[in-house]
Amino acid sequence: MSALRHRAFVPGLLFIGTVVSIISSLGAPLIPTIADELGTSLGSAQWSLTATMLVGAVASPVVGRLGDGPWRREVLLLCLVSVSLGGVLAALAGSLPVLVAGRALQGMGLALMPLTMAAARDALARDRAPGVIAALSVITAVGVGLGYPLTGLIADAFDVSAAFWFGAITSAVALAIAIFVVPSTRDAPRPGRIDVVGAVLAGIGLVALLIGLEKGADWGWTSATTLGALLVAVVVLAVWRRHELRTHDPLVDLRLFRHRAVLTANVSGLVIGLSMYLGITLMTQVVQLPEGMGESVFVAGLVLLPFSLTSFLASRLVPLAQERLGARATIPIGCVAIAAATLFFAASGGQHLWAAFVAMGMFGVGVGFTFSAMPGLIVSAVPAAETSSAMSLYQVTRYVGFSIGSGLAITLLRAFDGGGADAVPGLDAYRETFLVATLFALGAAATAWFLAGHGLDDHRRPSRALRLREAEEGRVASAGLEMLEGPVPR
Repeated sequence: MSALRHRAFVPGLLFIGTVVSIISSLGAPLIPTIADELGTSLGSAQWSLTATMLVGAVASPVVGRLGDGPWRREVLLLCLVSVSLGGVLAALAGSLPVLVAGRALQGMGLALMPLTMAAARDALARDRAPGVIAALSVITAVGVGLGYPLTGLIADAFDVSAAFWFGAITSAVALAIAIFVVPSTRDAPRPGRIDVVGAVLAGIGLVALLIGLEKGADWGWTSATTLGALLVAVVVLAVWRRHELRTHDPLVDLRLFRHRAVLTANVSGLVIGLSMYLGITLMTQVVQLPEGMGESVFVAGLVLLPFSLTSFLASRLVPLAQERLGARATIPIGCVAIAAATLFFAASGGQHLWAAFVAMGMFGVGVGFTFSAMPGLIVSAVPAAETSSAMSLYQVTRYVGFSIGSGLAITLLRAFDGGGADAVPGLDAYRETFLVATLFALGAAATAWFLAGHGLDDHRRPSRALRLREAEEGRVASAGLEMLEGPVPR
């Protein structure tokens, strides 16, 4: 690596990570404007976000496997090309299907963070790599905090297509930087077989599930079409489960659920992700709702700034909390914070901007505690040889929770409002949906507490140094890498 490429390597990776996190969250504040400009319902416009999360859920393990070998650079560049083309397609879209297709292409960006971590791990010195990997791991929250108000400002000043053009241009810049700074791994060993069948089955099953949930209010919950979609989802996902348990190189290794900590992290992560996207997407809508606060897209994006700040700060406190309170309590504490955020916002009436800022700050505390604690929880419980597979399973489960939460948001609004497909839900429907999100978060807290059992704290009381090390291992494991070298501090 030349001197110039070496100096640009870390800033380049951080820029790529920031761009990807901004693009992945691009659609949330824009959903009401998209619905208005394309003349469609909020439920249909919500697919501009759901499609991104869904593709990210299915693509993450596939891209991770492809990138764990001699084609890492090529796979990373191909994903950035997909993100850039998706931005162009979304910017030029004159109809919802074209927009959703573009946003689906941008979902490939969600699979890129493990590849940037892998590149840092292989190219940097052992004493420098963990710090860069840690920085990449928090880029997601920072990117959301930057992306929401920035794209909102562009959409306010121009239109929605300008926000997507911004995404396309910045993605193209990230692609150019990646071509320059990301080294080749042609000498690395080839990865195992790619489970294409598992990826296709998972995609079909999840799409059928989300369509059934989103369209059930229109078609009727007992109609043949709704029941057919849900039946297809159940059957296909059952076939997928059987395939994953029988194949030699599964998309995700479901056998890892035998570890109690893995089961705890994945079930909790799915429910937390669901509750998180119920809350975040709907809060940004209430901020813009004429019956609510009637603010602009830019202001709706600014509401996410406290979320980014407090999630970052809370993640720094996780090792200390685990040392003082034990591993078992950490995730439930985060879940309760998320429940408090949605309950507080529902109780505030959805008409005070300050309440949205406070609720998002509370949300950030909950997300920082839960999503920062889970990688270390998984790493501490599974053998080193299974860590990468366990982290891949967790990443998929979390994105599935995001997808379901995004799709379920409009379904619940419609159920509580009782209006037609094109009707704008009333403020009361939003409040009741936030209460449902509260119940989901409390359910996640109870699930995490009882599934984990006493074993997490009774087995050992790790030091803060070990907690930091386990969290570090969790980050690099998401890239499919070997464990860190050197003795583990006790």
